[in-house]
Parts: sequence; structure tokens; C-alpha cells
Amino acid sequence: MSHLRETERAAYLATLTPGADIDHRGTSFTACLLRRLLDAVRDPTAGHPRLGHAQFDATTFTQGAQFGATVFTRSAHFSGANFAHGAQFSRAFFTGAAWFGGATFARNAHFGEVVFARGAKFTRATFTRGAWFNRATFTRDAWFGGASFARDAQFNGAMFTRDAYFGGARFTGDAQFGGARFEAAPRLGPLVCGQTLVLDGAVFETPVMVEAAARAVTCGRTRWASVATMRLRYSELDLSDAVLEYPLTVTARPEPFLSPPNGQLAETSLSDRNPDVRLKTVDGVDAAHLVLHDVALGTCRFAGAIHLDQLRVDGWCTFATTPVGTRWHRMLPRWWSRRSTLAEEHHWRAQRLSPLLARGWTPPPENALVLKPAALAALYRQLRKSLEDGKNEPDAADFYYGEMEMRRHDVTRPLSERVLLAAYWALSGYGLRATRALAWLLSAMAATLLALLLWGVPVNDPKPETTGRQVGIGQDITLTTDTPAPANPTGPWAERVTGKRCEKALRVVINSVIFRSSGQELTTAGTYTEMTSRLAEPVLLGLAALAIRGRVKR
Repeated sequence: MSHLRETERAAYLATLTPGADIDHRGTSFTACLLRRLLDAVRDPTAGHPRLGHAQFDATTFTQGAQFGATVFTRSAHFSGANFAHGAQFSRAFFTGAAWFGGATFARNAHFGEVVFARGAKFTRATFTRGAWFNRATFTRDAWFGGASFARDAQFNGAMFTRDAYFGGARFTGDAQFGGARFEAAPRLGPLVCGQTLVLDGAVFETPVMVEAAARAVTCGRTRWASVATMRLRYSELDLSDAVLEYPLTVTARPEPFLSPPNGQLAETSLSDRNPDVRLKTVDGVDAAHLVLHDVALGTCRFAGAIHLDQLRVDGWCTFATTPVGTRWHRMLPRWWSRRSTLAEEHHWRAQRLSPLLARGWTPPPENALVLKPAALAALYRQLRKSLEDGKNEPDAADFYYGEMEMRRHDVTRPLSERVLLAAYWALSGYGLRATRALAWLLSAMAATLLALLLWGVPVNDPKPETTGRQVGIGQDITLTTDTPAPANPTGPWAERVTGKRCEKALRVVINSVIFRSSGQELTTAGTYTEMTSRLAEPVLLGLAALAIRGRVKR
């Protein structure tokens, strides 16, 4: 049309009526020429252009392509078309199939509120700028396989009543599906998103598998009305307030996604990140339907979720750990035993401790609520139950330790309980630190041994003495046998430490640990020392045995 004389062009346009079939494959259109073409097929009653079978394959639109509110009553072909200065299809209605495979959108592409009644194919289309499909309706299959979006792509409020195929699609910016509705799509992806895959408020009504390599995935208020699986790479996942009506499995994929026929999906836009999947928060989620597999939970905030005791944690899921190294506080060394912790404990300790001691504890995010020890203890208790059900004994033991720590620091509990917990922590690490319990036991035995050597074992074992008196010749003789009191050792302390005395004291110590009497005569100080050891050392032995059992179990 651009090469016709004006009279010929006007004559051709005069032959067109609303709903006419047109064929302008390979034609070059300016904005003015396209407007004249659409005016020629404008429905005088409805006021919008109406086309029949429209063929624009390999057509070049050198200026803006304004197809807003146009009705395509039959199939529309834009395969390989080049939209050099943007495309405007907002509120268009495609009664037949819409073909945009291989099309190039050099500027913004607007498809807001468009209705695709018989499917839309954007396979291997290229969107150099933004792409807007907000509130679009796809009554049949929507094909975006291999499409490339150089900037943000918005499908907010879109409705996919059939399959939504985005296999091999690449989004350099955000991929926004906020409020979208997937009524029968069995799969979303695999796709690559250089920034954030937004699924906030989206609804998945049938079983679906979401496969994506993205920097972040947000699922705030997403509704999963059937079983679903999310297979992710590189992602920080936000599940806050998601509604899980059926099990949702979140798993990290160790290898790049495959998208036939091109093989592996290129992930160059994410090469600066670790491919691990990190869960950010489950606030407001019913965790009874949530399954996590090979997900990093070091920064996850569990506060606000319910039924955490029914959460399933499978595979290699990792939690945050305590900081390592020794720190000096008031001339005394301080360190924390190595264990798995919740991010909420990191936030609490980072806020509570001095700057020197808080080093290594992760501070809370800005405006984040820092939980009190009572709430942290409840979190640890519920998650410990979940880990025990999953036979994850090491992390379950660490979470029991965390629960006891929070109970010990909870100022709302009675002082007597906190003192008892402090003693339990100091002696055996709540029955979980075998080394600490054995060290106390050996120290107590050594102290008992030393006390017996210095004061408890007499100089010599007392021997019975017999005394008697004869009243008269031919009368009975009265004899009395008595054992003198053990003599306290005297002299320098070094002289009291001999091999013989050490052997006697060691026999007393070993027997006192197992509630037995050695039969050794002791001085008064030694008797009280033995009584004390027979009360304390069996308790320490029991704590050590409990800690060793826990270590073996883990």
C-alpha cells in the first residue's frame, strides 16, 4: 500500500467494509496508513474497527501500531511482524486464533484487557521494552514458549482458562503475574527471570508445576487450590499469607532447566548468584500443607505461621548457625556452642547483646518485629516436633537446645525455674553437651579425690583395741573391744599425697559415683566429702550418659 498512488490507495480502501478479510503480508505501514486502513473497516454502530481474516505476517510497522479496541472476527496473523515504535492492542478482541510467533516489539507492547478467545501464540517473540498483558483473558492455550522480554512483563490480573505455556521464556526484568488466574494450566515454565517472578494474589485452581530460575519469587496471598510443586533455582522465596488448600512442595533444582528443542535454558542474567533456594518468610501460612526440600532456611522468618509442628522438612534443608570464635567481655571469654538456630533468635540476640558480643548474630531487617523469648520458645518447640517426625535428630536436638535457651532467658518465668535451667545449661548443656557433662564429672571426682587425700583418709587405718578388768580371783573378766576414731592427717600437704593414700581415696571416689560404699574408714571431713560426692557425682554421671546417648542418637 505504501507504493500505491493516492488514487489507487483510496480506491482500495473504499472497497473495504467492517469485517473484511485483508492480506498485507510483508507490507510496510506508517501510523497514518494504518489508521486509514482501520478507519475503512470501522463499525459505524460500535465505533471500533472490525476485521475478518487478518494477515500481517512479516509486516513492518514503522511507527506506532494502534490496534486498540479492534475486533478480529477470524484469525489474526502477526508472525514475524516488526513493531518498530510500539504496539497498542489494549481492549482488542481476537475471536479467532492470534499468531504473534517470532514477532519483534522494539518499543512497549500493550495488550491490556485483550481477549484471546481461541488461543494466542507468542512463541519466540521478542519484547525489547515493556510488555503489558494486564487483565488479559486467554480462553484457550496461551503460548509464550521461547519468548524474550528485555524489560518488565506484566500479566497482572490475566486469566488463563487453558494451558499457559512459558517454557523457555526469558525475562530480563520482572515477570509479574499478580492476581492472575490459572484455571487449567498444568505447568508454568520453565522460565528464566533476571529479577522477580511476581505471583502475588495469583490463583492456581488445578494441579500445577511452577519451574523458574529467578532472583526472587513472591507468592504473597497466592491461592493454591490444588496440589502444586515449585521447582526453583537462584530464588529467594516469599510465601507470606499464601493460602494452601492442598500440599505445596517447594524444592531446589540442582541443575539448569531443559527446554526442548534448545536444550538448557541460559541463565547468564543470574550467574552472579548461588543457585540455592532461600525461603524468606512463611508468615500467615498454614504450614500443615507445606513441604520443603533442599531449601536454605537460614534467613527464614517462621513467626506468624500456624501448624509449624506439621511442616515437612525433607532433603538437605539448612538453618542459620551460631557465630563461631571467642569474644572477650569484662575480661572473661565468651563463645557459643555450634548449633542450628532460627533467624528470629539471631534478631533477638543482635538487638540484646553489646556490639562486641553481637558480632556474628544477624540483625533484624528494618521495621521487623523482634520476638520475645517466650514466643521464640514456642517456635522452637513446634519446629522441633516437625523435625522429630521427619527423623531429623541433629536439628531437632539443636532446636530443643534453642527452646531451653529461650526459656532460660524468659523473664516472665519464675526465678526458681530460670535458676534450675541455668544450672542444667551450665552442667550439661541441657543434657546435650557430653563434653561439658564429662568435664564436670571428672572435675568433681578430681576435687573429691584431692579432698580425701588432704583431709579425708586417716593417717593409718584404726585397729580395734580390747580393754578389760578383773574384779577378783575366781570371778569373771569383763573385756571391751573398741575402734578408735580415725586420726586426721598432719604434716605438710605434699607428704599426704602418697601412692597408698591415693589408691584408697580413688576407691572411695569411684564407689561414690555409683552409690556404693568402699568400706574405707574416713575422717570426719572425709565422711562429709564422701556424702557430698555420693549426691552430686551420680547426677553428673547421669547427665553425661544422657548427653552421650543424645550424641549417639544424632
